[in-house]
Amino acid sequence: MHITAGTQRCPGAGQCVLSAPDRFDQSEEGTVLLLDGRVDGEAEEARLRGTVALCPSQAIALEV
Repeated sequence: MHITAGTQRCPGAGQCVLSAPDRFDQSEEGTVLLLDGRVDGEAEEARLRGTVALCPSQAIALEV
């Protein structure tokens, strides 16, 4: 499983950065930057599912 981030869908709300700063940052334009797309283990998956749920535009996703 890994994380994907669609910068064209990102409104720059920053919820991903606040929720998982080890995985996301924001570009100079304010859109999402994926720092690390790996998902290691069930606990990490659960944490990142919460982060995905916070995204108002569904710009980030977990994929198999």
